[in-house]
Formats: sequence, structure tokens, C-alpha cells
Amino acid sequence: MAEIGGRREQMENDLPNGFAITSMERLVGLARKASVWPVTMGLACCAIEMMSAGTPRYDISRFGMEVFRASPRHADLMIVSGRVAHKMAPIIRNVYDSMPEPKWVISMGACASTGGMFNNYAVIQGCDHVVPVDVYLPGCPPRPEALINAILVLHDQIHYQEPLTEKRRREVARLAEQAALEATPTHMQKGLLA
Repeated sequence: MAEIGGRREQMENDLPNGFAITSMERLVGLARKASVWPVTMGLACCAIEMMSAGTPRYDISRFGMEVFRASPRHADLMIVSGRVAHKMAPIIRNVYDSMPEPKWVISMGACASTGGMFNNYAVIQGCDHVVPVDVYLPGCPPRPEALINAILVLHDQIHYQEPLTEKRRREVARLAEQAALEATPTHMQKGLLA
């Protein structure tokens, strides 16, 4: 019996300080990353690839994302797939604001990330002018495997993000959004044509 007590004391001395807090943070990160629910936000041709990622061939349900939510109040991930028109921007922002915290955004495709080939007055040159983006996914259109890779990158961000810094994450998102709003609008940029 004394040997068991001595072993217990040795284990307690070998454990680093804050072991319970670190384990709780990892547990919360694991729970968050295993239950990410995307909201339905298909805007153009990239939406077809996003929908096919949910089919049995690619099966994103392996990652706890089997159902695309129709209500933003039940979702915590927005996958902006396709070009974002100026008329659609307020709707995207409204859906994003309706999602509960914590929430994440994946910009899927060249059009959602940079405006793609549509460098005109009707298309916003990147959805990061409307919502803060966590992961950019390039391609025209990106394959479902690329979307799954972007989801895995987001899972790593979620898993290793400390829950105690949520207030700081919101502050950084607010500052990034403010900087994007203060940036020079695309229609005023002259580039090589000036």
C-alpha cells in the first residue's frame, strides 16, 4: 500500500503546474473542432463543389459536419463559396452577424477570395471586405478535397486556440474589419492603368 502512495506522490511531482487547465483547454478545443456546423452559403459555381463535399464520396461527416444548417443561429462556420456581388454583401453580413460566437469563415474559390476574373463594379474584390476570413481556399473552382483540407486547417486553428482568449480574438477581428473598411475601395484603385 505504501508503494502505491509513493508512486502517486512521484506522479504528482512529475506533472507540470497548470495540468488541469491545459487539459481543459485541449478538451474544449477538441469538442469545438469536432462539432463545427456550416451554414448554407452557396453563391456561384463553387457551391456545387461545396455540396459535393457532403456526398458519400468525400464525406465531410467524418469531421462532424454532416449537416449544412439552413439557419445561421445553428451554425458556427460560414463557407463563402463563389463571387460576392454588391447586392449580396449586406445579406452575407447579416447572416454572419446572426451566427453565435465563436464563429469562423472559409473563403472558398478565387472569386470569394479576390474577386477572381470579375474585376468590375458589380463584384466585391474579396469577401474579407464584408466578413473577417479565417482560411482562404484558392482555386476556380476548388475541388472537394481542397475544401476538406481547408476544413482541416481550420480544425487545427480551432483546436489550438485557447478559449480564454476569445475576447482577444473578437478584438483582432474587429480591428481587421475596421482596417478593411478604411482601405481604398476597388473602384478608386488605379493600378497599372493610371
